Amino acid sequence: MPITELLTRNATYFKNDVALVEINPEVKNIPQVTWREYSLIESDRSGAFRKQITWGEFDIKANRFANLLLTRGIKKGDKVAILLMNCIEWLPIYFGILKTGAIVVPMNYRFDGDEILHCLKLADVDALVFGPEFIGRVEAVLDRVPKVKNRFYVGDDCPSFADSYDKLISYCSSIAPSIYLTDDDDGAIYFSSGTTGFPKAILHKHRSLTHAAAVEQAHHGQTKEDVFLCIPPLYHTGAKMHWFGSLRAGGKAVILRGVSPEWIIRTVSEERCTIVWLLVPWAQDILDAIDSGRIDLSQYTLDQWRLMHIGAQPVPPTLIKRWKAVFPHHQYDTNYGLSESIGPGCVHLGVENIHKVGAIGIPGYGWETKIVDEHRNEITSGVGELAVRGPGVMTCYYNDPEATREVLDSEGWLYTGDMAEQDADGFIYLVDRKKDVIISGGENLYPVQIEDFLRSNAKIKDAAVIGLPDKRLGEIATAIIEVREGMTLSEAEVNEFCQAMPRYKRPRKIIFAPVPRNATGKIEKPLLRRTYSSEFLVAQQNEIAID
Repeated sequence: MPITELLTRNATYFKNDVALVEINPEVKNIPQVTWREYSLIESDRSGAFRKQITWGEFDIKANRFANLLLTRGIKKGDKVAILLMNCIEWLPIYFGILKTGAIVVPMNYRFDGDEILHCLKLADVDALVFGPEFIGRVEAVLDRVPKVKNRFYVGDDCPSFADSYDKLISYCSSIAPSIYLTDDDDGAIYFSSGTTGFPKAILHKHRSLTHAAAVEQAHHGQTKEDVFLCIPPLYHTGAKMHWFGSLRAGGKAVILRGVSPEWIIRTVSEERCTIVWLLVPWAQDILDAIDSGRIDLSQYTLDQWRLMHIGAQPVPPTLIKRWKAVFPHHQYDTNYGLSESIGPGCVHLGVENIHKVGAIGIPGYGWETKIVDEHRNEITSGVGELAVRGPGVMTCYYNDPEATREVLDSEGWLYTGDMAEQDADGFIYLVDRKKDVIISGGENLYPVQIEDFLRSNAKIKDAAVIGLPDKRLGEIATAIIEVREGMTLSEAEVNEFCQAMPRYKRPRKIIFAPVPRNATGKIEKPLLRRTYSSEFLVAQQNEIAID
């Protein structure tokens, strides 16, 4: 079943129920009234603090945009890109594109001009929807992508090189276009995170999208009464596919623009959110704000909050222990996935398995897993590469058959590039990214294991471990450590703390600095290696000169 049919069903049976709410703390000059007194209809763009639309309005907006695209010559199989910050318009635009039979192409709002140009060309994009934050970046590349003739602008003060989305859709029919779709039709192109170079274009069929919705509901049991708080960027498969659980259940979702701990807790309280998906840094910041007294939980209504889950990155067990100490009634789940496997859920811990915190879990609903050696032979013990297979595996890397062959075999197995091992109970533990393994003096060091240990120190907020070149050992483990606010930590203290680890795993170099993470919470290790490798080499050369 195409994913669009779930929206049509909700608009039929839940027409007047709230589907989406947008909360934007960044809007200034808000009258001193409560949120609900200041709730505005979606079409009011005059600095609204809180917006909402029903399922019926959601479907109408999607239909209108679909009909607008059709009048502009967009047809089945064409590609339409979205370059927007999270907003209430994002999902109706996404579904409007799908209803034409076109392929939706969400783009990372952190892309610079060169990355935008690369992705528009790679995905053969025919039309672009963008917001005010991207006017300069879009204008700078338009002359190099002449195929993108249709440009729709979402916001006030439309630039001369685009058409106003808001004005045009008001003239379009609200009746769904008669475009026949099947599970085998191409539905979406997502981009890889691009941490190793320019992003790859990941093609998925409608089958993948629909399966993601089924997986999410099977894992977290969404009902019509659940309210999902969506904070991560909607261009990413993680946020979108978790929201698909709400779509399948017909439940409300709240899009929060901003990640401050105070606003997350306030939104959960005011909107009566029951499910929240966090990234590791946000969960840490919430706990730190509670510990410091900046957040007083007694001032909020949080008894309805039943589930906190985390994905997109390894989760330190110490973080979950802290979380459960503060929120003992919460269910907890860890979700593992890739954009190539339609985001989260191909492996998950399961709310009933909190005793296995530290594992990424077991195969998700409808998924298979195996761990293989360097020759892709399945192994039953030790560390190997994790492979997954299921209805959510990508069709291919669009326009890149060589890269596709590297990760996808003829039997449908996707080789993830993540190193993992399995315990006697069948639970999978993520060891590290294949490319991040450090080989020091012939020993394989897995940074995630060292990072988890370092984060168990109460003074350490975050840690990243990378390999830096060494003339004797080849590489040495280097720890970049971010200290908790208001605390001090010395290199000697870190070294003393690390005595509890086997000698070969202990970091040989300590750097105190912020740990950079991308929009989905992953540590930007290529950036760290670029930053510190050159500095380290210069220091080594100076040592040699002195010797």
